[in-house]
Amino acid sequence: MSGRLVHAVVRALDKFAALRSNESQHGSVAPHQLTGKRGEEDAYFYLRRLGYVMVARNFRVPRQRGEIDLVGWDRHVLCFIEVKTRTSHDVKPAEAAVDAAKQRELRIMANEYLRHLRHTPTWRFDIVTVYYEENTAFPKFELFKNAFGLS
Repeated sequence: MSGRLVHAVVRALDKFAALRSNESQHGSVAPHQLTGKRGEEDAYFYLRRLGYVMVARNFRVPRQRGEIDLVGWDRHVLCFIEVKTRTSHDVKPAEAAVDAAKQRELRIMANEYLRHLRHTPTWRFDIVTVYYEENTAFPKFELFKNAFGLS
């Protein structure tokens, strides 16, 4: 299957799952949450096109706050990837939302992930920003490799 076809099928399945979830919860999902989910999905395929081998999405740990949006290999480096999605550049850059508190949360989650591996590989934190601006047909991506330190 071509990458575009797989992308279309995954997007359709995600929309179907969201509709089913909304029906069962009798609530609605906030527009910014839908935008964020769409951004994570598009970032996933963007990174795959760049050669990343994705191994996890929305990694969570019981009794721990937060999640890691994406986990993937960039050649021999394991990357813990935070995705930030915006509809404009008006307020502040999306990557600025990964503040000290968010970085601390991501470090804790990454350590939990690494704890379950047999050997600890070289690893880093990346940030992908996704912008869905008006009057553009496609999102704009920016990748920040090694966006912040390990400690």
